[in-house]
Amino acid sequence: MQRRRLFQQALAAVAASALPALPAFAQGQWPTGKAITYLVPFPAGGTTDVLGRLIAQKLGTVLGTSVVIDNKGGAGGSVGSEIASRAAPDGYTLLGGTVSSHAINVSLYPKIGYDPLTSFAPVTLIGTNPTVLVVPANSPWKTLKDVIEASKAKAGGLSSASAGIGTSQHLSLELLAYKSGVKFNHVPYKGSGPAIQDVIGGQVDMMFDTTVVAAPHIASGKLRAIAVTSPKRLESLPEVPTVAESGVPGLADYSVLSWQAIFVPAGTPAPVVDRLHKEIRTILAQADMQERLKSFGMQPADMTTAEIAAFQKAEVAKWAQVIKAANIKPE
Repeated sequence: MQRRRLFQQALAAVAASALPALPAFAQGQWPTGKAITYLVPFPAGGTTDVLGRLIAQKLGTVLGTSVVIDNKGGAGGSVGSEIASRAAPDGYTLLGGTVSSHAINVSLYPKIGYDPLTSFAPVTLIGTNPTVLVVPANSPWKTLKDVIEASKAKAGGLSSASAGIGTSQHLSLELLAYKSGVKFNHVPYKGSGPAIQDVIGGQVDMMFDTTVVAAPHIASGKLRAIAVTSPKRLESLPEVPTVAESGVPGLADYSVLSWQAIFVPAGTPAPVVDRLHKEIRTILAQADMQERLKSFGMQPADMTTAEIAAFQKAEVAKWAQVIKAANIKPE
């Protein structure tokens, strides 16, 4: 009898081991002991990197595992995004997506290795913010009219840095050139960090950048803010006029908004996406995070994953029109 009972227990154990294991996600518990990779498709120091690090620290505490930032810059966010698109859809890879990587690049580059709408599932829209045109603190230009006139007078136009071809920084410049009819010399970098340092040092005449990166340098006096690209002035920079307020012909309807979001590879189970959405929204709603976002000039966003998908689809269509109209080509 004892031998028979042991034999039955052994058969039961074998049968149980043959069944597929239920994922811990479905049980409402995030697995521990394995780090989550938060892939940032830009170099350290830029907007996506700064936000990613703020979120990763809190998210790791909530989920009970570490969230490690991995910077993979290049091609306006396309290099890192392609890497993320090929990652296992198991909840262990997050991607800091932007207007560049997930709305602009698909119309700018002939082949980027992923589809911004089908290769990923949206998790959270962190927020939106305009870019701000900045010049070195010792620059002679104080208004957008000054910048326009100076660029007209300089052979090849004033030099303007960006975080890379096709980024919101670059398109802010191209839209300005297209609408004003004035030429500028675009100088692309592999991220906002090195680009803005060269503007501060005077190696480049000017730059459009997000307020996340530019605001601290404006506050410290290293940069002078000329204009913001939002339809209305920012609470964080109330003294800085909008581009539309400049009085320059052709710019009355000028507006550029950058945005930051978090994605996971397509095919990630819905319970995983839902849990990530819930936890990250809770983190972003915390008073200290709201203050940080506002201090960067970002407008917090609160969309469902379905609303994010619809918003992103509209952005892809919008920037496709701008790129075609301005005849923007990757170098």
